[in-house]
Amino acid sequence: MDSIITFLEGVNPVMQALYATLFTWGVTAVGAAFVFFFKTMNRAIFDGMLGFTGGIMIAASFWSLLSPAIEMSEGEGFAKILPVALGFLGGALFLFSLDKVLPHLHVNFKVTEKEGVKTDWHRSILLVLAITLHNIPEGLAIGVLFGAAAAGIDGATLSGAIVLAIGIGIQNFPEGIAVSMPLRRQGLSRWKSFNYGQLSAIVEPVAAVLGAWAVMTFQPILPYALAFAAGAMVFVVVEEVIPETQRDKYTDIATLGFIGGFIIMMTLDVALG
Repeated sequence: MDSIITFLEGVNPVMQALYATLFTWGVTAVGAAFVFFFKTMNRAIFDGMLGFTGGIMIAASFWSLLSPAIEMSEGEGFAKILPVALGFLGGALFLFSLDKVLPHLHVNFKVTEKEGVKTDWHRSILLVLAITLHNIPEGLAIGVLFGAAAAGIDGATLSGAIVLAIGIGIQNFPEGIAVSMPLRRQGLSRWKSFNYGQLSAIVEPVAAVLGAWAVMTFQPILPYALAFAAGAMVFVVVEEVIPETQRDKYTDIATLGFIGGFIIMMTLDVALG
């Protein structure tokens, strides 16, 4: 951890965010690469991993984003919490809007249950777009936190930003599997399934760079930006990740996976952040 911090301390914050999300993208690719070895995955394991993903995202939303946002927000009482509340609402509404417009299909859903505007796009494209929705707030969160740490804002640290990237990377592993495996079952080649799986995370470096640049340029928006990313992540978990784990008989395993993911992310953030 210390060596990573030492390396990143001399790097531009926007590049820090880019390096971090290239790592998370790489972990997604590692998960997607499982399609070269397996065509299917046990549904219980699959739902447990999805629950694990949700737990990490919820824990990161509070410990890595909302808590620092509250700490750096000025004022007392309602004046202190208002920017965080507005940012959180804005992030949720942003993902709500994307969810209604962008055609996509959740992993465990039937093609008749696709969401967004009507389209004849193939199921494989819709599945990739669904995971891409997950990755937008994740990349944004990493970028904003690196920018906040570079700005020297109380409550935001470089180690905390690195821990967030590690946590997002951990939960990106099952996300890569969640795209590539279903595509392989539909008859796509292993190579195409892998490519679609890893490409679902390509939006993370883009969102991270934009987030880091925005908070470095407009520092007063920091509490709003951190809370915005948290609101977007919580929306994704409640609207997409959790429903995807409740489609079969393994709901208890998914719930335990969620608890495990939450504990791991909370521990990483408190112990290392």
